[in-house]
Amino acid sequence: MKMIGSDYVLEAHNIFHTTEVDGGGCFNGAGNSALVLKGVNLTVHSGEVMAILGSKGSGKRALLDVISRRADGATRGQVLLNGSPLSKALFQQRCGYVTQSCTFVPGLTVAQTLHYTPTILSGYLKSSKVRQVLADLALSQVAHKRVEYLNISEARRLAIGIQLVRDPVMLLLDEPTHGLDPLSAYLLISILSNTAKKTGCGILLSLEKPRSDVFPFLDRALFLCLGGVVYSGGTRAMLEYFHGIGFPCPQLENPLMYYLCLSTVDRRSRDRFLESSQQIEALVERFSRETPISDAPLNNMGSGKVPLAYGKPGELKVWVMLYLKLLASTFSCGLVGMKTLFLRLLLLPLALSILWAFYTDVGDDSHGFFTKNGMILNILGLSYGCGILTTISLFPIWRKKFSQDTPEGLYSGTTLLIAYNSVSIPFSAVSAVIASCVVYPLLLDVKYNNGTVFAYLLVALWSSFVLAEQLTIAFLLVVKVPFNAAIAVTYVLVKSIALASGTVRSFKGLQPWLQDSTKGTHTRYASSLLHSIAFQSRKLNCTPTASVICPKPADFMHERLGLPDPDETIDVAASCAFAVGLAAFNMLVYLFPMPRCVRQKFKD
Repeated sequence: MKMIGSDYVLEAHNIFHTTEVDGGGCFNGAGNSALVLKGVNLTVHSGEVMAILGSKGSGKRALLDVISRRADGATRGQVLLNGSPLSKALFQQRCGYVTQSCTFVPGLTVAQTLHYTPTILSGYLKSSKVRQVLADLALSQVAHKRVEYLNISEARRLAIGIQLVRDPVMLLLDEPTHGLDPLSAYLLISILSNTAKKTGCGILLSLEKPRSDVFPFLDRALFLCLGGVVYSGGTRAMLEYFHGIGFPCPQLENPLMYYLCLSTVDRRSRDRFLESSQQIEALVERFSRETPISDAPLNNMGSGKVPLAYGKPGELKVWVMLYLKLLASTFSCGLVGMKTLFLRLLLLPLALSILWAFYTDVGDDSHGFFTKNGMILNILGLSYGCGILTTISLFPIWRKKFSQDTPEGLYSGTTLLIAYNSVSIPFSAVSAVIASCVVYPLLLDVKYNNGTVFAYLLVALWSSFVLAEQLTIAFLLVVKVPFNAAIAVTYVLVKSIALASGTVRSFKGLQPWLQDSTKGTHTRYASSLLHSIAFQSRKLNCTPTASVICPKPADFMHERLGLPDPDETIDVAASCAFAVGLAAFNMLVYLFPMPRCVRQKFKD
């Protein structure tokens, strides 16, 4: 564990950063770029709280992103931790970053959310650390409160707690007081100051409208305007510095806001804009002259070696945490848990039970054959639809959490999908068993009890549900709005049903190349299994008369599917291969980094 007396120094030297200011999109080429940071220097020691102050667009978030190695664009300069270059891997291992928006898994309590945060600690040490963080952040009284019921102040402190459980040596926060009332903002800054002094963690936070009551809790301040540094240093020295250059803070004024206004461009008129811009350029130039840039780091402790308190948790341990988090959310006592269990277990059986209102007492004549053919269409459509609805209801929160956790390097998309599928697939199998019991009497008479036929039905329902689920997960990788992803998946599956199921139109009506293309769809094999169950797994009860035509199952299936005698073994293997193969494909795709335009889409 990091000792309180450990000395860490975070330094930034002569940071210049250029980034795109208007997105060019994935297909429109690069957008316009701008220099957003201009020669920024800062130093933060262990146990200190440093505030980055500036108006909107001054470069506060860009500076935090550069330090955390999350920034897109070109960067020049040095970021050092104890004199050693702060790489992305080192930042992920030893530092933390709290953004304005933090997603929590609904259904979990505050204590569970902290406990399931992946760290190298386990057992008693992990529990002790969680209790300590709850106490330090004044969250002990809401430890058993579900995260969806937290107010904004409690949620902000929980987001900070998730990082503190990992015991960082430096903690970055992007406007932690944004949206908080004055009392909550004061409480949060005071808690951060106490935490810094108690644990030795250095804290670097950005503020847009600081109040005077937080001034005593700040050890250092950095004023930014349009990427340039107006002042960087201790808060006590700040008053002396500005007084020395002719800008003393009036009595009873908030020094933070006074000098922030001094460092802000006045856009109320053209004359004021020009005047304030010239004044700020002069202040930036003067501070740059009076604090020359040092080529060497300020701290040479340990010859550039950074002592590591903890290592990075392994993939297996992270998977276990994700899996337990999924289970805890699923079985939570509340609306979230009830909704999750309903979607995972009962949605498919209840949807298929609707068929009992339309498909009872179906005969074996030609009319009955077409009626059962329509029932197969409904079974496929409902199975696909339930898979889509379940996924767009449950997976987006995990996709959003993954997009926020990706910069921290805690786990890969593959690890997330393995954990998600480890919970989802067993539930879908149980749901498919219940649904098969519901549909089986409609396709076959109850007296024809056949375990093999029931297994065929189970495979058809389960693989259809899982395929729709995995296809939706694939679209949600690049589509942010779940409803849009559902529309795209529905379109693909409707096309598949229309061409390959033999229920909307017969194979004889398709061009030869379309008939061959249906072999590359899951629908062809699942529909073939359902047709085999409905038409070839029992003796038909039909007596031909002048008004009743009794078609032969082989002729009917040859017309609808192009196969007079389907091979159920191939259909079972192909149905499962499509579902499992798509799940494996998603795990592979989620390994690769997404383009910047996709990352920006999921960035709040």
